[in-house]
Amino acid sequence: MLKALEAVRPLTLSDMQEARRRIAGSIVRTPLVRLDLGPDFPDIRLKLENLQATNSYKLRGAVNAVAMLSESERQLGVWTISAGNAGQGIAYAARRAGVPCTVVAIETAPTAKIDRMRALGAKLVPVPYEAAWRALGDRAYPGVTGTFVHPFDDQNFIAGHSTMGFEILEDAPDTVAVIAAIGGGGLITGVGSALKALKPTIKVWGVEPETAAPTALSLAVGSPQAFKDWKASFVDGAGGQSLFPRMWERLKPVVDGSIVVSLEQTRAAMRMLAEKARVIAEGAGSLSLAAALTGKAGAGPIVAVVSGGNIDLPKFCDLVSSPAH
Repeated sequence: MLKALEAVRPLTLSDMQEARRRIAGSIVRTPLVRLDLGPDFPDIRLKLENLQATNSYKLRGAVNAVAMLSESERQLGVWTISAGNAGQGIAYAARRAGVPCTVVAIETAPTAKIDRMRALGAKLVPVPYEAAWRALGDRAYPGVTGTFVHPFDDQNFIAGHSTMGFEILEDAPDTVAVIAAIGGGGLITGVGSALKALKPTIKVWGVEPETAAPTALSLAVGSPQAFKDWKASFVDGAGGQSLFPRMWERLKPVVDGSIVVSLEQTRAAMRMLAEKARVIAEGAGSLSLAAALTGKAGAGPIVAVVSGGNIDLPKFCDLVSSPAH
């Protein structure tokens, strides 16, 4: 079942505070730790969302979105579209609520994500990336029924992500910039909304891989754009084929810019997180550190959101152990 689309509107402080109370018993208040790299590097702190129960920030939005469904919507079951992290979050929240869950899952998602969605009780419908991206716009997929929960263009999902902003400024009130990966745009919109409401002077930076950077292109042009040179990569949890017009309306008031990083910079950030902080981060989860290391967000204090750690271990080991190019 498709809900009527709500008009795009800014998140209010009340929306975000209520979401924080609503999800408090289901999510981890993740730590903020300093990555000490010495005087030649920016002052970087890591927001470790890879430590959520599903190893991704998506749990925040998923728990809030499922909690906000009506009883009649729950009775129909829920479904979503995902490369893995949103699917895990929705499956986790649905299982806790006693609600059946289906995930239209991108067939090239890492095995770790596929296995975890199944373990959480989700029925999986594997599809090619292009089909999943079209379905995100259509909000429908042939043969899949139930109440659709959009993995980024959903007010309640975004409000769940905003709760991270409160934690960041409580733990590091001197923060001058926050960097978060952009896939669909829900994370940056949610976190940015809270940060700008609490500290309007703070800079909110998105980051995308060079192979999939529609937000940077959209900000440069001044309107939502498709990224014609999109390529699949190990950064499977960020970088879309396009920036949806509704997400453009949501994020442009709260995002100061989007930094584009290379795949090699991303791989080096994955390696640095493992070596210096003993953190396993997937490609998308490492983008924020890669962006901070470019210096484009300033000297800091910068908070880099480590958005997830769901990656197959053999793939991770291969990426961090291969010599730099």
